[in-house]
Amino acid sequence: MLDLNNKSLLITGGTGSFGKAFTKIILERWPQIKRLVIYSRDEQKQFQMAMDYPESKYPQIRFFIGDVRDFDRLRRALKGIDYVIHAAAMKHVPIAEYNPMECIKTNIMGAENVINASLETGVQKVVALSTDKAAAPINLYGATKLASDKLFVAANNIKGTNPIKFSVVRYGNVMGSNGSVIPFFLNKRKEGVLPITDTTMTRFNITLTEGVDMVLHALDSAWGGEIFVPKIASYKITDVAMAIGPDCEHRVVGIRPGEKIHEEMITTSDSFSTYDLGRYYAILPQNLSFKVKDFVEQLNAKPVPQGFRYNSGENDQWVSVDEIRTLIKDHVDPTFTI
Repeated sequence: MLDLNNKSLLITGGTGSFGKAFTKIILERWPQIKRLVIYSRDEQKQFQMAMDYPESKYPQIRFFIGDVRDFDRLRRALKGIDYVIHAAAMKHVPIAEYNPMECIKTNIMGAENVINASLETGVQKVVALSTDKAAAPINLYGATKLASDKLFVAANNIKGTNPIKFSVVRYGNVMGSNGSVIPFFLNKRKEGVLPITDTTMTRFNITLTEGVDMVLHALDSAWGGEIFVPKIASYKITDVAMAIGPDCEHRVVGIRPGEKIHEEMITTSDSFSTYDLGRYYAILPQNLSFKVKDFVEQLNAKPVPQGFRYNSGENDQWVSVDEIRTLIKDHVDPTFTI
């Protein structure tokens, strides 16, 4: 059972949507955590977040200005840290396409820095956040996150006698996160027009709380090298539009470069190394640092059928229009009404 009391934890990109939700939940569940370091490069976001967590009330929280591109700063921040959650990334698809080297520096070279700094400073476990766009990527953002995933998985092979464990969590669109479709539609409905990219488009949906719980599961139970994938529902983009702006014009504008109609989290090529853990799937690494037999027996893991794939368009779980409205009110905007 995971116990973070008297432990030290650092989260990169800690002032983002996930980082703020993660911080709130950590402090609620483990008020005796020794140190929680919020590491990010945006001083304004750090200033704003620090207003919510004043040192007089939350002495365990530390705010570190730093970039994952800066190895020396990262290594210094990681001294004395037990666990690392790597959430920092460039995530906007069009911005990444226009600024490819900047995306590569943050998402790939930054990942390498997190790995090397963790290996040098006595960190025990690292959990890296990924995205459904990393599965069979068609845009640069997805490609860099796939490369990042590969780096974190392979890090388990170069650690030598170091007992550190690296793992990855991969999930779909986080409801209400910065840049996602729901806050975008909530803003656009004031204009009376909701732009629909494609009427058949679907996406996976996960709340911030579910995302945090998944990261904590990986932190607690990872053997090293797994890519964890949650079993979550999908939604249709047209249902999101209907849930938010039923009286708005739903104008079809076409998909943007680098977008898919349906998102994948497990491809058919991954099926040969994917196991069903009940609440989650786990894609195991090609070069294992443990025996599959032991993994299967201890976790009651079941191999998925060969050729299995997991994408948002072929899902067996769907969020209805009414359910989307409830989720928005509960997790995005408490004042939301139709």
